[in-house]
Amino acid sequence: MVSLIQLEYIVAVDSYRHFATAAEKCFVTQPTLSMQVKKLEDELDVLVFDRSKQPVVPTVAGIKIINQARKILEEAKKLEIVAKESKEEISGELRIGIIPTIAPYLLPRFSGNFRRHFPKVTMKVQEMVTEKIIKSLRQDIIDVGILVTPIEEKGLFEHPLYYEEMLIYSNKNHPYLQKKTINVKQINTDDIWLLNDGHCFRHQVINLCDIHLQPSVSLPFEFEGGNLDTLIKIIDKEGGYTLIPELTYFDLNENKKPQVRTFENMMPLREVSLVFTRKYEKTRLIAEMAREITASVPVELQQKERGTLVKWKT
Repeated sequence: MVSLIQLEYIVAVDSYRHFATAAEKCFVTQPTLSMQVKKLEDELDVLVFDRSKQPVVPTVAGIKIINQARKILEEAKKLEIVAKESKEEISGELRIGIIPTIAPYLLPRFSGNFRRHFPKVTMKVQEMVTEKIIKSLRQDIIDVGILVTPIEEKGLFEHPLYYEEMLIYSNKNHPYLQKKTINVKQINTDDIWLLNDGHCFRHQVINLCDIHLQPSVSLPFEFEGGNLDTLIKIIDKEGGYTLIPELTYFDLNENKKPQVRTFENMMPLREVSLVFTRKYEKTRLIAEMAREITASVPVELQQKERGTLVKWKT
């Protein structure tokens, strides 16, 4: 008879597409995992994985079996959750994916309090770009993502947390600092520094400023970073400007805040949300984390109506 352990093993192999990695994540030896997968295949009289390919891939029949295995495991996990909730106890593991333009500015605000309020909850956090978060949610590698929405992905649910203004950070000698506000239609994109491709904030900046990507003749070198703090340091040294989210502004040293400007004709906002699959045995945990996050950010950031939402997906 097929066991839940065997179902966990085939789901792990499907998620990581590698027997050794799947065994490591399941805390068993590779021979043990391989033997149990083979035993399941013998029991069902069907080949679940095509081992001739690298990385290993499921067969056509295997895809259907793995999908059903995920559903069975989700239902089985609910038994433990129901038991814990009946005792008014919040515990368990919460696996979180968070994008790099949010992580350094949001995590320190809420993670410590969340941990103190729910000491029996183990948080495991990974920085990921949006595309990887979406993939990891679908493969059940993470439980929830903290990212910029809307993403409008079928099967994923979005819980908006706050709306942060997109601001302009310039070198202290930049012409923008001679103005109180900047008109988005008059913005010059010759000397703008951007995050590298894969970051949703990059795409929001491109959409907002109507940037047509060409090599810049105004910057000393081409650099597309993955970290806003790095861009800020380069701008301070080499000139130019970039756009930053509002929580980044709050973390700036006081002597750098005068280098920030707003747009005069609009308040562009980016929506930050929790994204998850509504299967879902960890709904209460996610709801508690949402409450902790919203309590940690300024009240004005929770007001969507104060500005205009800038989408990053077109």
